[in-house]
Amino acid sequence: MFGGISALKKDLTRPCAVLGLLLAGLAALRCFTLPGNTLLGRIFLPLALLAVGALAVVLLARTGYNRDTLAILLLPIGLALFLRAFLLPHSTLDYQDFLSQWVEHFRQNGGFAALKDPVGNYNVPYLYLLALISYLPIPDLPLIKLFSILFDVLLAWGGLRLTRQLAGAGGKAPLVCFCVLLLLPTVVLNGACWGQCDAVYTALCLHALACALVKRPKSSLALLALAFSFKLQAVFLLPLWCALWFSGRVKFRHLFVFPGVFFLSMVPALLLGKPVGDILSIYLTQAGDPSQHRYLNFNSPSVFSLVPYGMDVNAEAGARTGILLAFLFTLALLAVLFFRKNGLSDMQLFLAGTALCLGIPFFLPYMHERYFFLGGVLLVVLSCVSPHFAPAAAAAELASLGGYHAYLMTRYAMTITLLGVTWAQLGEGLLMLAALTATVVRLFDSLFGAPVD
Repeated sequence: MFGGISALKKDLTRPCAVLGLLLAGLAALRCFTLPGNTLLGRIFLPLALLAVGALAVVLLARTGYNRDTLAILLLPIGLALFLRAFLLPHSTLDYQDFLSQWVEHFRQNGGFAALKDPVGNYNVPYLYLLALISYLPIPDLPLIKLFSILFDVLLAWGGLRLTRQLAGAGGKAPLVCFCVLLLLPTVVLNGACWGQCDAVYTALCLHALACALVKRPKSSLALLALAFSFKLQAVFLLPLWCALWFSGRVKFRHLFVFPGVFFLSMVPALLLGKPVGDILSIYLTQAGDPSQHRYLNFNSPSVFSLVPYGMDVNAEAGARTGILLAFLFTLALLAVLFFRKNGLSDMQLFLAGTALCLGIPFFLPYMHERYFFLGGVLLVVLSCVSPHFAPAAAAAELASLGGYHAYLMTRYAMTITLLGVTWAQLGEGLLMLAALTATVVRLFDSLFGAPVD
């Protein structure tokens, strides 16, 4: 039997490699022919995209996979490049109204010298990228997207690392996780289509969690700080380090790595004259932005998607209730983990992190379509470790895609009307609730009942 499997693998090696290289070549050709491209762009963009694909192969090779396996993996890698290349020209309102204008501000005001100005509502590490782009005679849009595509690969590699830690280095689960994450619709659409950078903080969170599970606490906190410096949404996973601390995997002295690295990320901007108050207040400004408080929900499959469309709701009371529920959910989860702190397994900690990244945005108000990105990715990792989680991962992915559809297509995908009452995203909200419930139930089963397999 094993001889037959080996022969089949040999038979697949050459066609997979050829087809993968062909897809990568077509992706490079697409970059070469992008509308509005410059001469430098026609050279740089194809090479940059192929370099991202080469990085994926190098990371897999360094992980220990042999040449035949790498040749087969050229097919999903080539397909991932192909899909992203054909989405590169798509321009969304987020790019037109915000990112493009921020790059133009840097271009007109001295590049990095303009970092001192109050431009954009992202923290400074992402603004460094936009300032750098402003110097290049290449269209802004594909450069912004290529940065996210680079982290798509690092995200998939982080999923592979976590799967190897949870399921063991042997078997196909880590490679399945790598390929699924690389081709996951929300991951493909987020960066290559939308031009968002959720893959950046998510990749850093995955590697932070991987380092924590292999008992490298300082590295884990440094990566978590970098994730937080890019995106506030990394805060959904941050409470897990409380459990890592009181379970003895992280020492109190290690916790100071987090503010230290976060401060280091600010140093270039401070040296260029940006007031420290502007940097430290960026996330408070985001949270307090009145434009973000017009509605309780922004196409997110949160608890507020369960409210009928057009229903008169006291927004202030609803927001306070949601914040309280998110706080109580986090507190209750940490209390349970504290009660069972002796002997917490890698799987139990990972389940708790997944529950936090699903539960906190589910209850909070003012959530956007993309805020379940990290939780959805963690569920994919769990489904590769144990098939029992596949339905929950599929439910979370469908729920998030409903929100993506609402933004990208400007219409809701699962509108439901019953007895004259309409819900714009009831299906998405129920799917996410099912994914969250399944995760929490599995966590409690592992803590107080049967072990998770």
